Amino acid sequence: MRRNFGLDQPLLEQYVRWLTSFLTGDFGFSFSRLRPVADVLGEALPNTLWLGGTSLIVTFVVGCAVGIVQAVRRTTGADHVLTFLALFLYSVPTFWLGVVLIMWASSGAPLSGALPISGMQSLDYESLGAVGRIGDRAAHLVLPTITLGLGSAAAIARYMRAAMLETLDQDYIRTARAKGLSERRVILGHAVRNALLPIISLLGLFLPALFGGAVVVEYIFSWPGMGRVMYDAILARDYPLVMAASFLFAALVIAANLVADLLYAAADPRIRYR
Repeated sequence: MRRNFGLDQPLLEQYVRWLTSFLTGDFGFSFSRLRPVADVLGEALPNTLWLGGTSLIVTFVVGCAVGIVQAVRRTTGADHVLTFLALFLYSVPTFWLGVVLIMWASSGAPLSGALPISGMQSLDYESLGAVGRIGDRAAHLVLPTITLGLGSAAAIARYMRAAMLETLDQDYIRTARAKGLSERRVILGHAVRNALLPIISLLGLFLPALFGGAVVVEYIFSWPGMGRVMYDAILARDYPLVMAASFLFAALVIAANLVADLLYAAADPRIRYR
């Protein structure tokens, strides 16, 4: 076994071989699953991207919408209620929220029976038509997505509110209103676009939190993604699988930061990349 895994070689040679293999996409062999690590992660990565992508959409769409409403309705009852809800959801642990949602979905309450509590597809998935399969996958995504994205959405709402309040006090906003533009056009056409700049920079910061939370959420909801694979690999001390999963998570975070930098140019035409 030591010879098969190269453990009988000098440490420097082991490191060079390991690094060379990683750079060429050879992540080694999984101890616990008795399969190449690349095959295991190749099956799990798309599932994590589905969950992470939908959670990211929920995080920024819901968070930005709530923050805009808070800024437009500042110091009103709606602002105070949304502020309380945002702070409450931000302080709720992800695993606790997931357990509560599972208990609600299993309680027989109205609409609860339509939302599956585990897995990413039903037992009769293969017998469903194309539309049925899409609906089945979407139903399985609801609870994990809410669990993973709601807390981050609350944080985005606080940032968006602060950015919008600062933008609404600018001179060009008063000028736009003085020109007779409708309030809807002032808010959506002028204020929101400029307030989005600091929010876009948060994309690269929130993605690590989403992937970190995915480890817990995927385990709670039995979602067959990289988080679940990584959790099982840690318990089994499957070091090649843990290292490869960590490497892919890091690569995804770097890619998200690059996308956030590129989105600056789309949000603000004054910014140009050469």
